[in-house]
Amino acid sequence: MASSAVITTIRGAILLLALIVFLGNIMMWIIMPTDTYYNDWLLHILTATNSTFFGIQGPIMLDFTLPILFIAVLGCIYMHLVKRNTSIIQRGKRDENFKFLKRPMIVKGFGIVNVTELALFTMFIALCVWYYADYVRHCFKQVPLLQMTRSEKVWQTKFDRVAMVTGTTGNLCLTFLFYPVTRKSSILPMLGLTSEASIKYHIWLGHIAMGLFTAHGFLYIVYWTITNRLSEMVKWDDHYVSNIAGEISLLCGLALWITTYPKIRRKMFELFLYTHYLYIFFIIFFILHIGIGFACIMLPGFYLFVIDRYLRFLQSRQKVQLVSARVLSCETIELNFSKSRGLNYTPTSTIFINVPSISKLQWHPFTITSSSNLEAESLSVVIKCEGSWTRNLYDVVSSPSSIDHLQVSVEGPYGPASTHFLRHEKLVMISGGSGIAPFISIIRELIYITCTLKCETPKITLISVFKNSSHLSILDLILPISNTPSNSCNLDLQIEAYVTREKMHPKDKIESPRTILFKPNSDDVPISPTLGPNSWLSLAAIISSSFIIFLVLLGIFTQFVVYPIDQNTSKLYSYTKKGSMNMLFICFSIVVASSAAFLWNKKQNAKEAKIQVLEESMTSESSNSSNGEDIEMESLPIESIIKSVNVHYGQRPDFERILLDVKESSVGVLVSGPKKMRQDVAAICSHGQADNLHFESISFTW
Repeated sequence: MASSAVITTIRGAILLLALIVFLGNIMMWIIMPTDTYYNDWLLHILTATNSTFFGIQGPIMLDFTLPILFIAVLGCIYMHLVKRNTSIIQRGKRDENFKFLKRPMIVKGFGIVNVTELALFTMFIALCVWYYADYVRHCFKQVPLLQMTRSEKVWQTKFDRVAMVTGTTGNLCLTFLFYPVTRKSSILPMLGLTSEASIKYHIWLGHIAMGLFTAHGFLYIVYWTITNRLSEMVKWDDHYVSNIAGEISLLCGLALWITTYPKIRRKMFELFLYTHYLYIFFIIFFILHIGIGFACIMLPGFYLFVIDRYLRFLQSRQKVQLVSARVLSCETIELNFSKSRGLNYTPTSTIFINVPSISKLQWHPFTITSSSNLEAESLSVVIKCEGSWTRNLYDVVSSPSSIDHLQVSVEGPYGPASTHFLRHEKLVMISGGSGIAPFISIIRELIYITCTLKCETPKITLISVFKNSSHLSILDLILPISNTPSNSCNLDLQIEAYVTREKMHPKDKIESPRTILFKPNSDDVPISPTLGPNSWLSLAAIISSSFIIFLVLLGIFTQFVVYPIDQNTSKLYSYTKKGSMNMLFICFSIVVASSAAFLWNKKQNAKEAKIQVLEESMTSESSNSSNGEDIEMESLPIESIIKSVNVHYGQRPDFERILLDVKESSVGVLVSGPKKMRQDVAAICSHGQADNLHFESISFTW
């Protein structure tokens, strides 16, 4: 207990330090457009950081890049301590003074937005408005000086300044754009967020950023037209802003932006997926457009994203071992992979899957239904036919002449750092169709807690809505194929299943799941943690060492290449070459640091896999000579765990009546399913009369 208290204190201190650094960084954003910054602060910063190693790029990195990377390293240490403190969270009273912060405030239009999210978004918009307005005021003061070198009217010069500030404000949005899509982020978990739950922030920021960048480009085209300087559109200035690079970047962004339109994204997902890779060219030409110095403002978020993306690339090169599949009558399959015992994940985690025989480029996320505690050597996902990719996968696996081996690659798992389900007296889990998948992982974890650890768990009511009775077979997946505990479990689980398109029980019996076994391949490996058991410390080392390598390379380059030209000639060193070399240094630094950490952990994972295979073979031999008790345990009926299963035909659940009738003082309401279902439940939980309901939406759709 003393050790746990010390760890909790250290985590609190880390959070406080990260908050102070972040507020300091935000203060720099607030101060930057003011006269105080340019007339006072900037002069002192330039004097303090005057160096031939980094030049003007140095103070910008000191103000905007270094603080965020420092917070990311602090986040890694924080997450490592969270992982170490693995004691089960006992049921406790939630802080009633702050529960309103997570209460749904908006349920339509922008998605389900709680009070905290609305407040933060409002503050961000206020920051953008302040940044834009004060920058315009500051730039208008420069108009008389600019008029001395320009043969144009005052209003035209002001028009030019407004166009410039519009693009500069877009850079503010771009700065935060990549944090939500960094899957292995050490910053989001400190805020209690996951990458999956933060996608909506990425969407909001993307729309605002592209709106500002599009207006920036349009305003400059108008400006060049009214000043008879349309030839500026084809100008690539090596020592100032490159217009062509900006136009290429904008075209890439527009192509990417257009395909995010919901109808295009849903009906032509592959087009949406492939055009999203244009972000690479968007960023490259964006840096060449504005110069690396100013780009360092948005660098930290993108820097962390590149590290995450490269680690995902390294993991995706490995072929993982697919052990078996369960085929259900409702065109749904459960894939069971081999995993190392050192790989731990929390309920509701997701994993991205690629099957090269179907598509070499497409990666699709699926919720993990297994529990890393209950099933130490296997990982399961449920896949329902809802598109061409999943249809092809189902046909390959379920066909009578099913192949005996299927090559699969994965990225992940990704998920919340910890869960708080045990804090509630009761859990009401509401699912629609395949939305039941995350709840299977929660139930399996609670089975482990109550049956193995003998800890008290909340009462559970699972409300599942299905279209047809054949989908009831998904309920058979609540229990894993093996490692099912004995019937001495004291889990209070009640299932209310609603079949909406049938009015009575079908005459034909629902087929039991069919299990298909796959043969092992010598090239396949169990799913293992990419950076080993101490993955967060490894990530901290990668962030720190890669940035140090980058600074060393940048210092040498600036000292011996850039500085001599800038100081000894009347012509400055090419902005294009400087930006290109900086991007090269960043990529080189990340590749070296990440590859070293990945390869070292790959060797450790290989050793663990050999030990695991040896133990499995010994266990298999002993089980073959046993009296068959294990077989009886695996065939344990689902009724031994579930208190009751009620099937309702031809009706939909009355969510308002069900939720308001729950009398426990703390009720966790978890919803996973169609958008309208999530909105309806959120609206009920937002009522003032539902003070005991704590809403949480589990959604992996955009």
